[in-house]
Amino acid sequence: MFPQHSHSTSLSSSSVLIFKFSAATVTSGAKMTFYDDIYPFYPLQRTSFIFSGRLLTIILVFLVLAGGLLLILPGIRGKSRLFWTFRIFISLFIGAVIVALNFTNDWAEARMTTNATYKSFSNAVVNAEIGLHVGLYGINVTLKGNPVVQFNETIDYNEIFSWHDTIEEEYEEALEKGLPNPILYIAEKFTLSSPCGLIYQYRYSGRYASATLWTAFCCWMLANILFSMPVILYAGYMMLFTAAFIFFSMASFSTIMNVPQCVFSIGTDSFETEYSHSFWLALATGVLCTIIGILVVMFNYMIPEKMKEAFSVGVDSYEDEDVAYGEGYLNSVFLDGVTISPLPSKVSTEHI
Repeated sequence: MFPQHSHSTSLSSSSVLIFKFSAATVTSGAKMTFYDDIYPFYPLQRTSFIFSGRLLTIILVFLVLAGGLLLILPGIRGKSRLFWTFRIFISLFIGAVIVALNFTNDWAEARMTTNATYKSFSNAVVNAEIGLHVGLYGINVTLKGNPVVQFNETIDYNEIFSWHDTIEEEYEEALEKGLPNPILYIAEKFTLSSPCGLIYQYRYSGRYASATLWTAFCCWMLANILFSMPVILYAGYMMLFTAAFIFFSMASFSTIMNVPQCVFSIGTDSFETEYSHSFWLALATGVLCTIIGILVVMFNYMIPEKMKEAFSVGVDSYEDEDVAYGEGYLNSVFLDGVTISPLPSKVSTEHI
C-alpha cells in the first residue's frame, strides 16, 4: 500500500517540532494529542492550484497578437476581409496550441474516488478524489476531499513534481511538509529508487516530445512568413512539416505506454494512466495542419493565380518582352534643343 519509509522520514524531519509541541501542550495543560486527527506540527496548507500562470501568459500573448492583426482588417476590402479573418484566427489557434501543449499537465491522467489514510501518525481515513496528471515536464497529483472539509481541514491539494533534473529533492520536501499519504505514495512511484522505474521513460519521452513540438512551432512561423510571399507552395509544405512534427511528439509521448504498467493502489482501489485532453488536442491540431497543407498544395497546382489573389501576393503584370507603354505627354519647355528619335523597331531574330 503506502511506502513505510515515508512515515519514518516524516518523523525524523519533524521530530523537533513534535517535541516542542509536546512541551507546549504539557505546559498549557491542553488535552490535544497526536492522534486526535489534528496535525499542528505541519505547515499551513498552500492555496489550491487554480490556473497555470504559464498558460495564462500564452493566452494573453496570442490574444494581443490577434487584436493587433484584427486592426488591419478595415483596410481590406471585399470578400478578402472574411478570408483574412478566418486565416488569422486559424493560424493563431495553431500557434497557441503548439506552445501551450508544452506546459499543460494533462497529456495522460488517471482519477479515482476512494477511502485512504490521510496523513502520517494518524489512523484517520478520508474519502477523496485522487488524480494523477502527467505532462511533458512533470506530474500533478491532486487530492480533493468528498466533502472538501473533513476533520476541520480543507482537503484540496494540487502538488507539482517536475523532473528537470531529479524528482528526489521535491519528494523529500513533500515529506518534510507532511503532505497527505496518497500524494506521497504516487510521487514515490516516480523517484529513482522506485522499482517501477517510471521516471526514466516519462522524463525522456517528455523531453523528446517537447523538442519536436518546438520544432513544429518553428515550422509554423516559417509557414506564416511564406504565406506572405509569392511562394505559396512552400508555405503548404511547411504546414505539412508542422503536422509531421506534432505527430512525432505524440509518438514520442506514446512510448510511456510501452513500459510495464505500474498499478497505483490506494485503499482498496487502483488506477492506471490513460491519454487525456492535451494528447487528443495535439492530434486534432496535427490533423488540421495536414488538411491545410494538402489543400494549399493542391490548389496551388490547380488554380495558382486564384491562390495568389486570395493570399494578396503581388503578381508581375507584364513580361520582359511584352512591355506596354501608355500614351504620354511631353513638356516642351524642358525639351528645347533635345532631339527625340523614334524608337527602333525590333530586329527579327530570323536574320541573327
